[in-house]
Amino acid sequence: MKKQRFSPAIVPVGAGSYTTVLPPGAKEPGVAPFVTASVKRPVPTNDWWSSLAFLPFSNQMFPHPLGLQAGARGLRLYYPGVGYTANPEGIFTAIQPEPHDLTIGHSAHPTFPDARVESWSDWFVTAAFGPQLHLTFGHGSPFVYGKLEGGDPTFRFASPPTVFAGDSKSAVLGVRVQGRAYALFGPSGCVWEGVGTAQLTCKSGGKSYFSVALLPDSNPETLALFARYAHNHVTDSKASWSYDEKASKVTTRYTLTVKSYEGGAPGTLYALLPHQYQRSRDPLTGHTYQCARGVLKLAAGTGFTTTVPFHGVLPQLPDLGTYDKATLTKYLDTDAAGYKPELVDTYWTGKFLGKLATLAALADATGDQAANQQFKPRLKALLEDYFTARPGKTKGLFYYNKPWGTLIGYPASYGSDEALNDHHFHYGYFIRAAAELARQEPQWAAPERWGGMVKLLIRDCANPDRDDPLFPFLRNFDLYEGHTWADGKGDFADGNNNESSSEAMNAWTGMILWGELMGDKKLRDTGIFLYVTEKDAIDTYWFDVNKLYPKAFTRSLASMVWGAKAVFATWFSGDPIHMHGINLLPVQSGSLYLGTHPTYIKENLTSLAAERVAHDKKDPKFDPSKPPRTGKNWGGWGDVILMYQALADPAAALASCNFETQEIEQGNSRANFYHWVHFLNKVGQVETSVTADTPLYGVFKKGTQRTYVVYSPTAQPRKITFSDGKVVTTKKAGLTISSRP
Repeated sequence: MKKQRFSPAIVPVGAGSYTTVLPPGAKEPGVAPFVTASVKRPVPTNDWWSSLAFLPFSNQMFPHPLGLQAGARGLRLYYPGVGYTANPEGIFTAIQPEPHDLTIGHSAHPTFPDARVESWSDWFVTAAFGPQLHLTFGHGSPFVYGKLEGGDPTFRFASPPTVFAGDSKSAVLGVRVQGRAYALFGPSGCVWEGVGTAQLTCKSGGKSYFSVALLPDSNPETLALFARYAHNHVTDSKASWSYDEKASKVTTRYTLTVKSYEGGAPGTLYALLPHQYQRSRDPLTGHTYQCARGVLKLAAGTGFTTTVPFHGVLPQLPDLGTYDKATLTKYLDTDAAGYKPELVDTYWTGKFLGKLATLAALADATGDQAANQQFKPRLKALLEDYFTARPGKTKGLFYYNKPWGTLIGYPASYGSDEALNDHHFHYGYFIRAAAELARQEPQWAAPERWGGMVKLLIRDCANPDRDDPLFPFLRNFDLYEGHTWADGKGDFADGNNNESSSEAMNAWTGMILWGELMGDKKLRDTGIFLYVTEKDAIDTYWFDVNKLYPKAFTRSLASMVWGAKAVFATWFSGDPIHMHGINLLPVQSGSLYLGTHPTYIKENLTSLAAERVAHDKKDPKFDPSKPPRTGKNWGGWGDVILMYQALADPAAALASCNFETQEIEQGNSRANFYHWVHFLNKVGQVETSVTADTPLYGVFKKGTQRTYVVYSPTAQPRKITFSDGKVVTTKKAGLTISSRP
């Protein structure tokens, strides 16, 4: 395509394009990032510290175990875990009001005009309070590290703290604030002014470094342990992962780099979250903290390693099941006749694309090419429309915002423009839809055609390249928490939040498929890392399959996870079916991860039924003579719930299905609903004890029979070996199915 066909504001990408001029009437973030002049790369958003970049001073930030907030007087620290509690609606920690517990400031500057992001790494960030005070903090760290110019560090409290260790001539002070223990580490030779008052000043004699730590207790041995690492300032944090295709596992190394300002033990101290220490064999110190995710466990050194199995994904489910083929064809043909391209906004158009992609894959797998030839052109039309920008176009295009390093689709929705919310949710549907087209028509996905625009969407929400000049690294994914955040700003008293964990998994499914089909192993392996890590976080913090949450939280899931809490709620509804369903949809061939804990599924749905009955009884229009809205009578979103039930008990799910009358969720289809339940009724549950040496596979078990499903992108024969010794030889492109008792 010739460049001169485009306006200077239109950037061609293969056959597609995007604009660098805001479309008429469109919105974008109203501020530039609050960063220092030294920042020359795209700024992350959708992170635990994003309010620091969006606001002159941050809102509350929760790196755990600390709670932090940047303000005009400096950085405020407190311990949220001291208020850890639960009730039937959620798990909560204490958001301490100002000035608790203490604020780090500067002796020569009682106030600052703002706090700006100076630098960051994978889970640490440095905030600059003017040019004089630089504070570094991060996930899992009990320390805040300080550097300053032209003065001394100050530590302001609400009331005089109790000094339990050290004195005015000690380099280290141990202090208690309402029962919470902190250590203040000045450089050697320093003295302290203000002991016995509400403000301590470390007279450092011109030395520019110091640190503060939240202690797990006030024992002398604990203080001595922390003192050994106090002047090793973290300068880099980095997660490095590798996918072992033969063993079907992902190994991730979390590494911390430090700069030592005084002698001590090498490395630093850091606290692991539950999803991390459950997958790690690295030694721990025995010290713990409490946070909204559960118990944090302290470790010492330069990092730790986790290993997580990968149970594969499939681009489509096979033509296999207890269904009537004529009925399935009828549903597919009805869907093909009824669905027309809809350009609404990037979320709802995305859901429509996801529906079409699932239908196209199903029609292809079951041999209904007449229906497939109607689904594919609609997929192309919508994607190509969005992937084409031109001057004056206001709908169905993407705009690159340079200050924030992001691609914004219009029409936008749910704050995806001004706040940069939900890009992984919205664009994940586009990516998975594009992967389906790439699977069926590889030439469509070539970089010189439409593949370049798909790659741009991936780079926006899940960029695997730390050095990309256009987009930040892994925008939506929190490498330490192990899951995504939805809000671009994170501007809430409870920190950032994420509701629909399953829509994040939908995005990673699309990313894995796209990477595998395009032969891009770096992209594929990043998708697999995101998929298995987020799945672990979902199982741990949303579904609580390991029973870490207090018994006072009586729900079977936390439908929304925040920095400081996890709650049974949604943004859009009080109906329990939505709180459960929003963490299940869209149900597609990459959703089989939901079936790895069948016992939990039954607990989840038992809880949902009770919650639904209790919810309906509160309705003024409640009619006790009518059957409860459970089982065969779920109503809206019942298809999603029954598909989830089928992962644990397909026969029971099938008995509750009325495929002709069930109301279908907007992103689902009757054909997919029908096929999914009958497929699982044939093959049984997901088998998690068996893996394969290829990424596109699934294993199922019903009674003593195992069913093995493998997808090959090419016609080249390949032997796929499963960990139980089963070997499946693919002889064609597409699905290969085998079974054995």
